[in-house]
Amino acid sequence: MVRLLAVLSLVALPAGPAVAAAAPVSRPAAVVDVMIKDFAFDPSSVTVHPGDTVRWINKGGTDHTSTSDTGLWDSLRIAPGESFRRTFGTAGTFPYHCAIHPSMKGTVTVR
Repeated sequence: MVRLLAVLSLVALPAGPAVAAAAPVSRPAAVVDVMIKDFAFDPSSVTVHPGDTVRWINKGGTDHTSTSDTGLWDSLRIAPGESFRRTFGTAGTFPYHCAIHPSMKGTVTVR
């Protein structure tokens, strides 16, 4: 009987060392720059993670805006040498344009 209990207790032991669940790896929020120059957003499409910030920097010689196509944000006028920032908290695709120069278009994708 003692031998049977010894065998059963060995079978019940785990096969290897216990492994703790891995904690999610956090990363610092990033700032992604979009240059406004030559009447264009450069790059015109950016991909960021939730919590990241997009910064539009006006490198041109005239005012521009970063305006969401769906009304989520509007920078108002960004003067030459100035910038505008927006932090994106949720996943999705966010098209935008310059309200002063509607042919200027861009997209922020959050994944």
